[in-house]
Amino acid sequence: MLETKFRTNTCGELNKSNVKQDTVLAGWCHSRRDHGGLIFVDLRDRYGLTQVVFNPESKEAFKEADKLRREDVIQIKGKVVPRKPGMENPKLPTGDIEVEVIELNVLNKAETPPIEIDDRTEANEDLRLKYRYLDLRRPVMANKLMLRNRVAQATREYLNSMNFVEVETPLLIRATPEGARDYIVPSRTRPGKFFALPQSPQLYKQILMVSGMDRYFQLAKCLRDEDLRADRQPEFTQIDMEMSFIDEEDVYKLCEGLVKTIWKKGINVDLKIPFPRMTYQEAMEKYGSDKPDLRFGVELIDITEIATKSDFEVFKKSDVVKCICVPAELSRNDVDKYTEFAQKLGAKGMVYIKVTEKGLESSVVKYFKEEQQKQLVERTGAKTGNTLLIIADRRKKANEILGQLRLEVGKNLSLIVPGWKFIWITKFPLFEYNEEEQIWTPMHHIFSTPHEECIKYLEEDPGMVTGKLYDLALNGIELGGGSIRIHKKELQEKVLKVIGMTYEQAEKRFGFLLNSFRYGAPPHGGLAFGLDRICALMSGTNDIREVIAFPKNKNAECPMDECPSDVEPIQLKELHIKIDIPKKK
Repeated sequence: MLETKFRTNTCGELNKSNVKQDTVLAGWCHSRRDHGGLIFVDLRDRYGLTQVVFNPESKEAFKEADKLRREDVIQIKGKVVPRKPGMENPKLPTGDIEVEVIELNVLNKAETPPIEIDDRTEANEDLRLKYRYLDLRRPVMANKLMLRNRVAQATREYLNSMNFVEVETPLLIRATPEGARDYIVPSRTRPGKFFALPQSPQLYKQILMVSGMDRYFQLAKCLRDEDLRADRQPEFTQIDMEMSFIDEEDVYKLCEGLVKTIWKKGINVDLKIPFPRMTYQEAMEKYGSDKPDLRFGVELIDITEIATKSDFEVFKKSDVVKCICVPAELSRNDVDKYTEFAQKLGAKGMVYIKVTEKGLESSVVKYFKEEQQKQLVERTGAKTGNTLLIIADRRKKANEILGQLRLEVGKNLSLIVPGWKFIWITKFPLFEYNEEEQIWTPMHHIFSTPHEECIKYLEEDPGMVTGKLYDLALNGIELGGGSIRIHKKELQEKVLKVIGMTYEQAEKRFGFLLNSFRYGAPPHGGLAFGLDRICALMSGTNDIREVIAFPKNKNAECPMDECPSDVEPIQLKELHIKIDIPKKK
């Protein structure tokens, strides 16, 4: 019941128990049908559809109903009656009843909409975004926003029950580069100075830990000026959390409870926790990805020991030789496509071996002795009808190429089994080596703490250092991640030294955070989940634009309000900004 001046019920509420009841409904005309003296209208609001019937006996209402068009906004008063036998619609919650209209009030007339307000047809993306207010009337889109609302509410309820405090952090901040470009906002009161929009609340949530606010969360807006794709927008929302006096195990336990709650209240799915865990190194070796899709097998197999003993020169000279065993006999055309796919990812080439009843078939089989062929079959677990796809290269590159090849094979051969496969990825390297510049760079950010047993390697071998970093992946997609932070100056200085930055240089960039640590920073850590990504996956899509009310297109533009746009010269003058862009010829 949602009784107001305009309605006593919603369009998704009435059923057999309401028969003979007087009702007032309001909504949009979804469709209109004239059936020999009776006019039927499907009346729609965000709660559902109700069929209403206009009878010639109600002369005024019937006369006005004859003029109704799609998307007209109307109010009707009438009586709930059962539908005639055989005319019920089991697909609708209201399908057993209809409303006989006594009075019709047209609240607003509508022009013919430029897109269909119907789930059965979908306009192209530009039209959908230009007329987003019409697109959101479609039940499928309204349901996605309702799902997002349930996820947000479940998040707040769960975290509130765990003594978290919701704190809003600033949107106008100091520029502190975090990997992507900042959005810059000029200051009118301080000419020549600029604010940045936050790429994340990272520094502020750590400041809150220093402030004694030991459990913080926020559904935070994050803004990054970067190239777009299906799972990326210039502005997106994070479920952002930070906690004091905790370690990795505390984070895993709390976040698993949150995710379980979200899935139950969002789509009524019971998840089994705890989620499995896998180290970064194991994930890369087995799946070629730090966010592996576990809905199918086809793991990466290291055959270096066997392959380098063959007489095939390419294998003998390679750092590593790895393969995947495809559970199908691939045609030559299939192999050529996968070879081209691998080469686009940077592979020098790809070798294939077919397993047949007569033995192994390939142009390279002649380089393998009979015993080596048997070892190869045993090592890969290959069976008759399988095909081995082999990459020889440096370990990191071979893993990454085969990881992508694995996903392509899984998709093409329909190997992926529907379901929710969560996995924690742990023990990420704290640093990665930049071959071009010959320097160490942080894999995530410079405030992540190393494992205690690895601190001794900071100076002599940074590549051996793993950090207290963790990501939660689902079906090959990263849901979110975080780390336990460094809270002591001495350790922070050691980490900064590895990347060639002094503590003084860091203070210039992140001074207000590092200075706060001088006054007693507790051990702390946190994590951020992508709210948009969670909602997209739960609604059956990888495109986060489908669960954002007003997203930008692939050019970071909004076709509806036409932003970004020009501004008035007086505004630029107040900001001391002069535009100097060469005119296109």
